[in-house]
Amino acid sequence: MNLNLEGKIALVTGSSKGIGKSIATSLYEEGCKVVLNGRHGAALKIAAKPLGGSYFVADVTNPKECRDLVNYVIKKYGKLDILICNVGSGKSVPPEMETESEWKKMLDLNFFSAINIIYAAMDSLKKTKGVIVCMSSIAGMETMCAPITYSISKAALNSYVKRISKSLAKNGIRINSVSPGNIFFKGSVWERKIKDNKLKVTKMLKQEVSLGRFGTPEEVSNLVIFLASSKSSFITGSNFVIDGGQLKS
Repeated sequence: MNLNLEGKIALVTGSSKGIGKSIATSLYEEGCKVVLNGRHGAALKIAAKPLGGSYFVADVTNPKECRDLVNYVIKKYGKLDILICNVGSGKSVPPEMETESEWKKMLDLNFFSAINIIYAAMDSLKKTKGVIVCMSSIAGMETMCAPITYSISKAALNSYVKRISKSLAKNGIRINSVSPGNIFFKGSVWERKIKDNKLKVTKMLKQEVSLGRFGTPEEVSNLVIFLASSKSSFITGSNFVIDGGQLKS
């Protein structure tokens, strides 16, 4: 399928590895000019090299650094068509051990990391009638074995996407979210869990996931680039689950 993405300018936050890198790769293969982002320059430089070499080091939990990042994209390419908000982390504390600082950290990583870059890019996206895709999680949709701080911050992101979509649509901007389930890639939390107890992980997949396996970053990026394309032009304000059939409802 031709997604008509040739020549589009895309910014992918949190794209030095894993799902973010896979999304950036898929966009590049579809003909986009892609800017990668992360907090560590060495890793970004390596990831960006085969994808055109464009990257910018910035912490998107900081609004000023978000503005600097968008300014870099506009200065280099003159516009921004696609924004992928991929920064996030599920590493937090067990239930009842949440502190004010932990709540703030997790909200910054999983909610404000998207909000900050969206507002920094808003004017540029209005000019191109651009597209935003926010990476969320099934943990934000159903009670499961995940840190409460992570689940609530992702639920907030899902709610934001739904509620801001009508306002953004007035300026021709579409916004959707994608909620992956258990995705395996090198360096992921699942790699560590398999090393710790492979039998437990295998049992979990068999019992909880209809397809009985992990998803891959490539399977997630296939959905994301579809949502970023004109093939999904009548879709906005929606959340798309890609979990192999794990959610119960």
